Amino acid sequence: MKRKSFIKALTAGSVGAATFGAESVTAGHTGQKPERPKKVLMKAGCQSGGTTIENLEFKARHGIFNIDGGAPKTIAGKGWDLDDSMRKRDACEKYGISLDAYHFPLASSGIDKAEYPNIMLGKSPERDREIEILQQMIQVAGKTGVRVLNYNTTILPVLRTGKTVDPKRGNAIYSTWNYEEALKQNAPKTIAGDVSIEQMFERITYLLDRILPVAKEYKVKLANHIADPPTPIGYRGISRWNSPDVFKGIQRFAKLYDSEYHGFNFCIGSIAEGLKDPKTEIMPIIKWVGERNQIFNVHLRNIKGGWNNFQEVYPDNGDMNFLHVVRALRDVGYSGMVMPDHVPHHADTAADLQAFSFCYGYIKGLLQTVTDEAL
Repeated sequence: MKRKSFIKALTAGSVGAATFGAESVTAGHTGQKPERPKKVLMKAGCQSGGTTIENLEFKARHGIFNIDGGAPKTIAGKGWDLDDSMRKRDACEKYGISLDAYHFPLASSGIDKAEYPNIMLGKSPERDREIEILQQMIQVAGKTGVRVLNYNTTILPVLRTGKTVDPKRGNAIYSTWNYEEALKQNAPKTIAGDVSIEQMFERITYLLDRILPVAKEYKVKLANHIADPPTPIGYRGISRWNSPDVFKGIQRFAKLYDSEYHGFNFCIGSIAEGLKDPKTEIMPIIKWVGERNQIFNVHLRNIKGGWNNFQEVYPDNGDMNFLHVVRALRDVGYSGMVMPDHVPHHADTAADLQAFSFCYGYIKGLLQTVTDEAL
């Protein structure tokens, strides 16, 4: 797969709120009839719980008929079990659920716990064997009819410094990141040592040069989730490829390949974590990536705060207005899943199920709203 040559970074212009709304500002000034909103193509989805009968029934009860099924069983040294993958698809179909995506075993748990560490360590020839296994997994996904693989290219894991209790939301507990607190904790470097942004991109392109051709052959989209959270350069020895300017990092990654199979597991929350004013700054990012048709999956996670200091909250009480966000996704023609991601917790054995249930209803309400605007 031939990489595109370096392209000068685009400068994001200001985007008025009406760009993403139901009516056009231009039409209002000219007296022309407002442009009708585009048809809604996206679906409510989820990536939690797998394909057990219990989980599939839970999803169907809540109107979730598109899912990321996790992953099939792994055959040691080979890759995914095709028969198990087919069983997952068949189990979903019994409930009218579409198995749209899987998780590649390139996870957000960090290099020290990675199943296939040598890819992001840049260690040859060990990484070549790991890549061969990933190639086989793409083939299994394609043969199963799974069209999206979500993955991470990270060395540091998901980073948080503590929890914040919100008494106004029934003592809900929000996962929290504060960079100043992180520095005080003085966490050690990983086994990767010091890694620059250029080294990160070299390792990413080494991987994608070898798996994108297979993805194209089997018609499987590779959806990259940015590092969570974006961090200052050199934190614990690592310069994340999407930091410190998250938009520029996304643009650089997007331009690596001119391929319909190269794009993003577009995590609204993780992107917002790298912004100073997420409510406004997220909109031009959605527009830029969406118009390139590189949004393959969406995590609809809201936060309070932003760069270096945030809490993960419910979709309705964060700084971003998700009605505007979903309108923006509609207007760029996004057609994949919109799913909960990280959810708040509380002191109840059914806390996660309760939080996901709330998020499902919220997302379905948003989709119905923006669908009705197009009628």
